[in-house]
Amino acid sequence: MADLNKPDYNNTNGVMEWIDARFPLSKMYKEHMSEYYAPKNFNFWYIFGVLSMVVLVIQIVTGIFLVMNYKPDAALNAAGVPAAFASIEYIMREVPGGKYIRFMHSTGASMFFVVVYLHMFRGLLYGSYRKPRELVWVFGCLIFLALMAEAFMGYLLPWGQMSFWGAQVIVNLFSTIPLIGPDLSVFIRGDYNVGDATLNRFFALHVIAVPLVLLGLVVAHIIALHEVGSNNPDGVDIKKHKDAKGIPLDGIPFHPYYSVHDFMGIVGFMFIFFAIVFFAPTMGGYFLEYNNYLQANPLATPAHIAPVWYFTPFYSMLRAVTDQLKFIFMALVILAGLLTYFRARMPEKTRLAFLFGSFGLAGFMYITAAAFWGVLVMGAAIVTLFFLPWLDRSPVKSMRYRPRWHFYLLIALVVDFVVLGYLGVTAPSPLGEKVSQVGTLFYFGYLFLMPWWSSIGKFDMGDTQASDFKEVPERVNFKPH
Repeated sequence: MADLNKPDYNNTNGVMEWIDARFPLSKMYKEHMSEYYAPKNFNFWYIFGVLSMVVLVIQIVTGIFLVMNYKPDAALNAAGVPAAFASIEYIMREVPGGKYIRFMHSTGASMFFVVVYLHMFRGLLYGSYRKPRELVWVFGCLIFLALMAEAFMGYLLPWGQMSFWGAQVIVNLFSTIPLIGPDLSVFIRGDYNVGDATLNRFFALHVIAVPLVLLGLVVAHIIALHEVGSNNPDGVDIKKHKDAKGIPLDGIPFHPYYSVHDFMGIVGFMFIFFAIVFFAPTMGGYFLEYNNYLQANPLATPAHIAPVWYFTPFYSMLRAVTDQLKFIFMALVILAGLLTYFRARMPEKTRLAFLFGSFGLAGFMYITAAAFWGVLVMGAAIVTLFFLPWLDRSPVKSMRYRPRWHFYLLIALVVDFVVLGYLGVTAPSPLGEKVSQVGTLFYFGYLFLMPWWSSIGKFDMGDTQASDFKEVPERVNFKPH
C-alpha cells in the first residue's frame, strides 16, 4: 500500500490516493458523474439545467470584474454626474474590454431567465415536480425567487433613470401592506426615498448575500436531484429495473454520454449568447432599456415605468388588480366557500368554518385597497408554484400519457404568460387592462383548479381517445441515434 504521507507525484494514481485519503474527490466524481445513471431517453429539453449553471458562472466571473471598477455612490461628482452612473460610463469607455464585460453581464441576466423559464417549462411538461422529486422542485422555486431578488437589486446599480424609478415604484408597493407597509418600505430603502443608502445595501446584497444563498440552493438542488434520480420524458422510474450489479437497465452514465451531449448544447448556446453580446446587446431595449443610458434624476419621471422583461408577467398581474377585478375575486372567494359548504365531504363544523371564513375574507378584501391585493397577487403568482407537486392530482406524470387537452392547456398557460409579459412592458391602456385581467384569472385558474382538471380523464387501454389517459410503459421509450 502506498505511503499516504509521501505520494509519488510522478504517478497520477498516487496523487489521487493522497487526495482521496483527505477529501472524497473520486467518490464525488463517481457519485455525480461517471456512476450517476441518468435515463437514456433524455431529449432537447434536458439541456437547460446545465445551461443555467453555465450562465451562473458567467454572471459570477463578469460580476467580479465589474465590481473592480464600480463605485456604489449616488453622490454627484465634480461634473454633476452620480458616481455610480459615472463608474458605469468609465467601465464602458475606459476599461479595456469593459464594454463587453458589462454587456456579457447584462445579457447573462436576461439569458439566465430565458433558460430558467425553459427549464421550468420542461418540469411542467414531464411532471418533474411529482413524487419523489417534490424537494427538487421546491429548491428550484427557491432558486427562482433568489434569482429574482438578485436581478432586482442588480437592476438599481447602474443608477440610470429606469433603474432609479423602477426601484422607486417596486419598493413603494410594499407600503400598501396594512400596518407594516410604510415601515417595511423604509427598511428596504434604508431611507425615506431611494438614495445612497438604498444603493449601498442593494450593492451589498447583490454582490455578497444573495449570491451565497443562490449557490447554496443550487448545490442543494443538485444533491436532491442526484439522491432521487432524474425524471425523463416518459415519467418512468428507471430504478425499478436493474441488472445483477444494481445498475438501472434504462440508465447510462452521465459522463461521458450526457457530459458530451451537454457540451454540444453549451457550444450552441455560446454562439447565440455572444451573437447578442457583440451585435444586439440591448435587444431593442428589452435587455438594456434606453432610459437607463440617462443618469437617475429624481425630479424627472419617465413617461412609462416598467421593470425588465423577465419581471413583466408578474408586474402585469399587479397592474391588472383594479377595484373591478377585486370584486371578481370577492365573488370567487364566496363561491368557493359556498361550494365547500354544500359539496365537500367534511364535518359540519369544518364546512361552516370555510363558509364564514370566505365571507370574512371577502369583507376584508372590500375594505382594503386594490393596490394591496395587486401586490398580494404578484407574490402569490410565484409562491403558488411551490405547491405544484401537491396541486397536480394526475395519475401519470408526463404530458405524453395525459389527455391531449392537458397539453393544450399547458400551451395556453405559456401563451398567457408571454402575453402578460408583453403587456407589462407596454404603456397601460383600457384594452391591455382587460386582457391582463383575463390573463391573471387564467393563470390562477390553471393552478388553483389543477386538483380538479388534472384528474379528469379515464384509462382506456383499447381505442384511446384524446380525452383519455394513456398506459405508461414499464420501461422508457428509447431509440438509439
